[in-house]
Amino acid sequence: MAVSPPQPGQFAPSGRARRAVLRVRRGWAAGIAAAALLVGAAPIASAHPDPGGDFPKVPVMTGYGGAVSSVDPDATRVGLEVLRRGGNAVDAAVATAAALGVTEPYSAGIGGGGYFVYYDAKSRTVRTIDGRETAPFRMTATSFIDPATGLPLPFDQGVNSGLSVGVPGTPATWEAALRRWGTLSLRQALDPAAALAARGFVVDETFQAQTAANQSRFDDIVPTRDLFLPGGQPPAVGSTFRNPDLARTYRDMGRYGVDWLYRGALGREVVQTVKAPPVAPDADRVFRPGLMETRDLAKYSVVDRNPTRADYRGVTVYGMAPSSSGGITVGEALNILETVDLGGMDAVTATHYYLEASRLAFADRNRYIGDPAFVDVPQRPLLNQGFAKERACLIDPAKASVSPVPPGDPSPPYQGCPAATGAGDAEPYEGQSTTHLVAADRWGNVVAYNLTIEQTGGSAITVPGRGFLLNNELTDFSFAPANPSVPDPNLPAPGKRPRSSMAPTIVLEDGKPLLAVGSPGGATIITTVLQTLVGRLDLGMTLPEALAAPRLSQRNGAATEAEPSVPAALRAALEARGHVLRENPEIGAATALEFLPRGRIQAVAEPTRRGGGSAAVVRPG
Repeated sequence: MAVSPPQPGQFAPSGRARRAVLRVRRGWAAGIAAAALLVGAAPIASAHPDPGGDFPKVPVMTGYGGAVSSVDPDATRVGLEVLRRGGNAVDAAVATAAALGVTEPYSAGIGGGGYFVYYDAKSRTVRTIDGRETAPFRMTATSFIDPATGLPLPFDQGVNSGLSVGVPGTPATWEAALRRWGTLSLRQALDPAAALAARGFVVDETFQAQTAANQSRFDDIVPTRDLFLPGGQPPAVGSTFRNPDLARTYRDMGRYGVDWLYRGALGREVVQTVKAPPVAPDADRVFRPGLMETRDLAKYSVVDRNPTRADYRGVTVYGMAPSSSGGITVGEALNILETVDLGGMDAVTATHYYLEASRLAFADRNRYIGDPAFVDVPQRPLLNQGFAKERACLIDPAKASVSPVPPGDPSPPYQGCPAATGAGDAEPYEGQSTTHLVAADRWGNVVAYNLTIEQTGGSAITVPGRGFLLNNELTDFSFAPANPSVPDPNLPAPGKRPRSSMAPTIVLEDGKPLLAVGSPGGATIITTVLQTLVGRLDLGMTLPEALAAPRLSQRNGAATEAEPSVPAALRAALEARGHVLRENPEIGAATALEFLPRGRIQAVAEPTRRGGGSAAVVRPG
């Protein structure tokens, strides 16, 4: 049966009243920790000692003067030192991101792209930079079709090739963010990461495991093998990994500027590597040549975009607009959930509604969202409360929908509760890597920044002598139409940005920052951010509790992915409502921060996922 939801905003306490509700619900959440999805958090404690030995690697820290949270203690330390020396949140974010290019080279680096969301305390506005990679101008809608068979290339052949490499956007993002809002030069922001690359860092279990998982691919590319497989094997846990090539690359980019990549010698080296990957003579696979030319680099530019906005229970949630699907999909799901009182539900019903709202939002995401320079994305209709009411009508409180559910029609007028018609699209594949960081400064400026090279290890192609991997971001395009009967918004095209799920998010209350959050994880980024927001804003959790809670992810697929720590009682109750659960050992690796009363700030990272993250504040207290 369908349920007629209450009017949007009916359950929307704000300001002092909302905080009182949260205090009450926090006690409720703690009381049922063993039985419910969103309160089954792991203990908040230090996951591992810091490799540097004198910088505490902890997932939660509270204090004053600014904060940084990332997946890695060396990167967090770099950003924190920038803040301590008077830099602002943008300076710290860029410096931290550059350091992640050293210590998390399989997830981030100057060979990739990303999305930068910034709250400016002076103007009290949210700004964003789209630094997504772009397709070369020789790319067409059929570039991933094998001419010999007329069928899409096997995905492995798309990933491991120059064909998958998009024009990098990360250096241009750093330069634009620093020029507009920072106080440091690019050289100053890159210097700490260059020193880290030269000095080296201690290999942990995550880095060793990611290297081992990519060993076969890395072994096929000579400079990748030489850099990441010393002696032919992944570096040992506890050893020191140095990358002098990347140290020189960072220093030269600081000296010459990003035009060294987009119009200079480094760009020519990148293009040569893409067009003729340096494949080892004994390689197990063929790496197809790419389509990139130097003109593609010269024509690249970041795009300033207005953020997405969703008003939810007295706060305002800002996210990333297309080419990312993150902001719209999170916002639409929140609008659907605002039609019911999640905080007044039992844990099973609240989880059921979270999964169903995500399922419906993903159906619309897959059908309508692509690069807005190439497709007409109905952003405002998708985020309209009238459309959210139509979609909420389709949720049966006692029974899960069968995926793929069809997309809705977001165009007005909105008719209350229309019947679902048409066919849904199958869930497209999206790589699970990426990294996310947050930073805030003493003036109240905030950054949420997702950056990526796509697959863990990207294309597996290292630029010779430069110490960084190239992305395989173009595999985020649809290789062929997802549904042949309707236009696909995400087919490749010259200069087009592939659709992303990255969802760096900043939440304001009364015009001031309340929290910031984001995660890696491909399409699970959206559900990770959504579930964290629901836990914090609806179910009365603290931010550390919401971030550490066991995760489920429903993306309009036949099965809902569930982490092993999801309680057995909750699993059984969801399955009784028709949810099909499939095990996923780890969903996301989020970082977040929250502004607390009396001028305090709390930085939060994962306690265990991806080996545990690193949160820090300038002055603990």
